[in-house]
Amino acid sequence: MFTNNDPFAAYQQSSVEARAASANQHDLVRMLLEACLDELTKIEGHIDNRRIAEKGASVDKCLNIIMGMDAMLDMENGGELAANLHQLYDFCHRQLLSASINSDTTKLAPIVQVITDINDGWQHFE
Repeated sequence: MFTNNDPFAAYQQSSVEARAASANQHDLVRMLLEACLDELTKIEGHIDNRRIAEKGASVDKCLNIIMGMDAMLDMENGGELAANLHQLYDFCHRQLLSASINSDTTKLAPIVQVITDINDGWQHFE
């Protein structure tokens, strides 16, 4: 929700929505991965600064992205790749919950690495 006091946030949101509306499936996945990485950075800052409500909101966004990407997998036709991505998303989900519950930023690094690796793979996929 935006207020008149935050025109930059409103601009950013409209820019993201415009990019999403014109994106193909591969671009959407890349956008989701990048959004997940951005939220992971925010989570670390929220934990470090003891901003509990903000941490919860960012964790929720990350979990929704991870669960959404997992739900998009074609487990019937995706073969080993889909199965491996499912396991990676499951790991990230569990690790993120643990990081949140324990307010432990060290548990974020493996998630960042997994999502970065997946994102790097998508950068080369067309």
